[in-house]
Amino acid sequence: MRKILILSAVTAVMALGACSEKPQELVSPGNDKPVQSGTGVAVFTQPGWTVGDKASWANQLKARANYGMNDHQRAPK
Repeated sequence: MRKILILSAVTAVMALGACSEKPQELVSPGNDKPVQSGTGVAVFTQPGWTVGDKASWANQLKARANYGMNDHQRAPK
């Protein structure tokens, strides 16, 4: 009887321990620069974009959204 009680207590502790959630922290290394500063790799740099210029960054995003992903402009008429 005592073994069953101990076994059920251990099982209950293990089952309840599995229900806990690990703490999540928002930590990402290298994310301390603004997005318009770029990666520093020339291959990933679009012509017409100036590194560090926020307006140039916004214009490149607008152009990318209009010409690359806007199906209404790409569809034949």
